[in-house]
Amino acid sequence: DFHAVNVLEDEAIRQGIKEYANWPTIPQLYVNGEFVGGADIMREMYQSGELQKLLQQQ
Repeated sequence: DFHAVNVLEDEAIRQGIKEYANWPTIPQLYVNGEFVGGADIMREMYQSGELQKLLQQQ
């Protein structure tokens, strides 16, 4: 399951997300509650096949 939230509508949510993960950018990917990374990391993982493997394991 997944849940989507439009964080662009609320600055407090946006800032809270950045502080929670100690990561400066959005979007952020979490799998089973664990922070995986931002868009750049997701792109690299997708290109290497790591993202597909991670998601298939879940």
